[in-house]
Amino acid sequence: MKTLTPTLGYWLKKMRLHRGSPRLWLETLRVESAGLLPGGRFDVLALENGIKLVPNVDGQYGVHSKERNGRCTPVVDINSREVLAPLDGQEVVRVIVRLDGIFVLRAASEQAKTERIERLRVKLATGETLASASIAHGAGVLSNAAHSGFADAGVELSLKVLCEIDETYVEQSLNCNPISSHTVPLCTPIQELVQDEWLMRQVPKVEVLEMGLPCSGASRAGKAKRGLSMMEDHPEVGHLIYAALALIQKLQPPAIVLENVEDYRTSASAQILRSQLRDMGYQVREHVLRAKDFGSLENRVRWAMVATTDGLQAVESVLTPGQARGATLGDLLDEVDPEASCWSSMDYLKAKAVRDKAAGKGFAMQLVDGYSTRVPTIRKSYNKGGSTDPYVRHPSDSELMRKLTPAEHARIKGVPAELIAGLPATTAHEVLGQGIAFEPFRALFREISSSFKGLLVDGPSWQGGCATANRLNGTIG
Repeated sequence: MKTLTPTLGYWLKKMRLHRGSPRLWLETLRVESAGLLPGGRFDVLALENGIKLVPNVDGQYGVHSKERNGRCTPVVDINSREVLAPLDGQEVVRVIVRLDGIFVLRAASEQAKTERIERLRVKLATGETLASASIAHGAGVLSNAAHSGFADAGVELSLKVLCEIDETYVEQSLNCNPISSHTVPLCTPIQELVQDEWLMRQVPKVEVLEMGLPCSGASRAGKAKRGLSMMEDHPEVGHLIYAALALIQKLQPPAIVLENVEDYRTSASAQILRSQLRDMGYQVREHVLRAKDFGSLENRVRWAMVATTDGLQAVESVLTPGQARGATLGDLLDEVDPEASCWSSMDYLKAKAVRDKAAGKGFAMQLVDGYSTRVPTIRKSYNKGGSTDPYVRHPSDSELMRKLTPAEHARIKGVPAELIAGLPATTAHEVLGQGIAFEPFRALFREISSSFKGLLVDGPSWQGGCATANRLNGTIG
């Protein structure tokens, strides 16, 4: 079994300047473990991502010494632009002392950031399909929007892996969502996935990651139902940000999109995500996407955190086409026979509305018809029939109404009907009601694809500097 040994050491060191050239200074007894003794000599070997110091009695460089507390401490001092060229531009480096030498490499965060950019650049240059992954996949509505947005810009995505706890949703996506035909399904809680060392070794690197972590603890209704003081108090989903970050570290995507309810942005989880992504070399931007701005009759509002690796242009805004003039619900409704059994007086809801009004609760039924230019938000549990849900008026009998069909629900949200094909009404409304309005996120991913293509045209645009140096400035030597 591989393990750490007493002869190993790891330091994060600043690259300082001395007389106009970069300087690496090591002053520690531990370098003796690699054979670099006071008065000895060593050579410097260039590596792809750094340098290696190896002892050599006839070496080009000498090991100095310094007296400290009555003990002679070895000192390594390299002050040469040419020798340190493999580390050019690095503000901090990691120094790894081993028996076979001392390795001086880019900081892990900087190496990962550079690798993400170069992997993306090569794939774009060669026309290779970009890989994507999905966390909390559901039936893949967000995934489908991501692929559609990239396709609009002429960039092809391939969904390599999806993680979803609900087997019904997984099978629906595999059977009916065209983007899932060649993906590997991981039907497991994400918090279990990241504890499976074997499985995590199989997870590939991807270029795009999209996720819609459960909002049960973030939504106002969810908090009120359980009496939560903060989202993270939710016993089932309040802690998922840890597992999401562990999977992000493994997937190493150049771009990440998290969608959730608007209240999620004030949660502790969102702040943890912002800070950790910053320290991983991402530029984080946040957008509130209102479906009505994209031509939807249902003004579903979702918050999106978009993280793009430093080197890419950050997504500062999302283009909106605006509400289509003259659009009415009648364009989206099915032809339903006025004598069909789906029409109902729904007396129980009318009675409840009377009770709610008397109690001063302010709840009221919301009726729509073919002339309606807006539709109230359709929720996950729509098929249960709530007192504030939207219902369609009967064309001639004012006492009758009906629920929206799953197909109508899909059209209202702009979701391709094939994604809910064959599902019972309850499940179909769940898939749609807890998901996104399609067009806002299609537009968002179109902007991300434009950022990707900018890398190919203009090369990397480094904006954020070394995240590790920024965080640890003043505390590392």
